[in-house]
This record gives sequence, structure tokens and C-alpha cells, in this order.
Amino acid sequence: MRSISKISVVALIFFFFLAGCQTRLFSEEKPDKPNGIERLERQIEGVIHGVEGNVGVAVKHLESGEEFSLNGDMYFPMASVFKIPVLVEVMARVNEGSLSLEDEVNLQQSDQHMGSGMLSDLDAPGITLSIRNLINLMMKISDNSAADVLLARVGAENVNARLRKYGIEKITVNRSCQHLIMDFLGLDPNEYRGFSSDQIYKDYRKIREVNPEIVEEAQKKFSTILKDQSTPGDMNRLLELIFLRKILNEKSCDAIIGVMLECQTGGGRIKADLPRGTKVAHKTGTLGGTVNDSGIIFLPDGLGHVAITVFTKDMEMDTGDVEEIIAQISRFVYDYFYFTSKSNT
Repeated sequence: MRSISKISVVALIFFFFLAGCQTRLFSEEKPDKPNGIERLERQIEGVIHGVEGNVGVAVKHLESGEEFSLNGDMYFPMASVFKIPVLVEVMARVNEGSLSLEDEVNLQQSDQHMGSGMLSDLDAPGITLSIRNLINLMMKISDNSAADVLLARVGAENVNARLRKYGIEKITVNRSCQHLIMDFLGLDPNEYRGFSSDQIYKDYRKIREVNPEIVEEAQKKFSTILKDQSTPGDMNRLLELIFLRKILNEKSCDAIIGVMLECQTGGGRIKADLPRGTKVAHKTGTLGGTVNDSGIIFLPDGLGHVAITVFTKDMEMDTGDVEEIIAQISRFVYDYFYFTSKSNT
């Protein structure tokens, strides 16, 4: 057998030394691939990268408890998402017997408020609706007049007290839809008590034409007012408590989820890019630079349910573009939990 020279041995050792150095060098330069929920978080960070404005996301798989958040403790204006905690208080009153779903309310012209919905387009007096139908209008088509009638019935302070009882500290309901919109437009609600929506809008258009800086300043400051705000994390927690029937009673929680499944607004948000037929119980909210959606995605094949809240504020883009961001986030969330969750069936 031919012997190996000393020079060959030295050369061989030097070769393996260089190979080892290169291996370490490349392994140090190449970042580790994200695993599990970290991969989802990076995908969502990619969606909102470079966006002018603030985006907050909270996500939780309600069966496994796997969760993450991005700006989950940042406060955002809720806009119409505040109608979820209002509904919780209404249902609590129904459970306690101080309110009935069949109680009827006669709407007056002063009850017809600004913003979304259909009640402000009808002729009052002459409109009589049950509490049940006011809930349907508030949650299905986000009717502001219906929401304000219900809020007046239960009281904002009671909504907040109920939330604190449930351990929800970072959701606060303060104003009616009418008051909230007027603050956004730079109008003093006290000066317009008893005015119709048409009269208020007429004054607003006049002010915007003569003193546009008043309106601009009000809208710029709107998101900094810590009223009617929530963190994504606490709104998601409220959804979790409702879905897991840890508050109220089973019948009431089922009713809340049921009416949220029939939400007709925000088709371009959480639901937009999900597979056709995916059930989502949700509530949207929109006001100026705030475009929100909060709800529960029903995964197919017994893979469970995902609570998801996406809040935004001070967004410097069209509503449709913000909706697309929410839709992309929702699809990444859906795909992650669909392919990683275990079936319960």
C-alpha cells in the first residue's frame, strides 16, 4: 500500500480547515428561516411595511390558544366596532330582565342620526321597532341611529362597567355615533341638539367652505382623543369571551355570534380573499383614516376558529387600499391556521 507523504497530509488538513470556515461563514450570513407563528408575523409585517399610518393586529386560534399580535396594545379609534360592546351590554340587560328583545321603541326625528344605515332616510315619527330589530340594524348594516338608540337605553358608563367586570380594561365607549361623527367634522354637538341630519350636514358644508382649517384640524386630532378607543388585543379578547361562552349565557353569546355572521358591511376586508363560503362573524368600522374589522373566522374541516382584529388609524390612503391590506392579512392568517391546526372532528 502506498504511503501518504507528510506534505499531502498537511494539504488535506488545510483543505478541511478552509471548508469548515466556509461552512461557518455561510451559516452565519444566512438567516434562520422563521418557524411557526413567527412566519405568519413576518408575512403580516411585509404587508404593512411602508404604510403611512398605523396598523394593529391581534390573532388567536380559539381552540389551541396559539396567538400573536402586532401593535396589539396600541389604542385605535373603534368607529362602528364599538357596537360589539354595546350589544354585549344590551344582551346582559336582557338576561337580567330589565330589557326585553320585544320591547318597542318609537323613533322621533331627533333619533335619526348621521352616518351609515337606513333609519335616517325614513319619515319619523311613525317608525316603531323592537329592540331585536334595532340590534339587527345596528349589527347587520351598521345603522348609526339604531346604535345610538340602544346606547341611550343602556348608557355608555354601564357598557364600560360591564367590560371591566369581564376583565376588559382597554375598551372604552364614550360617545354616540352622532357625537363621534360631529367631533370628527369639527362641530360642537351641544350646538346642534334637536337638529336633523340634513341641517347639520348643511352647516358642515358651509363651515368647510368658509373655514376649512377648522375641519382639517379636528380630523387631524381625532385619533389622539382617547375616547371610543380600543386596543386590538382587548377587542380580540372580548370576541374570545363571547365565542367561548365565558360571559352572559350560552343563548346570548350564540345570538351575538349569529347576528355578526349576518354582517353585510366590509365585504372587502376580513372576508374578501378567503375561500368562497368561509363563515366570518364580524363587525366593521370606518371613519376618516380609520378602517377596521374585527371578527371570528370559521375554519373548515373541523380545524377550529380564529379571532382576528385589524385596526388602523391615520391612514394616508383610500379606504379601498386599506381594505386590501386587511384582506391580505386575513388570508395569511387563514392559510397559516388551516395548514397548521389539528382537526377536532
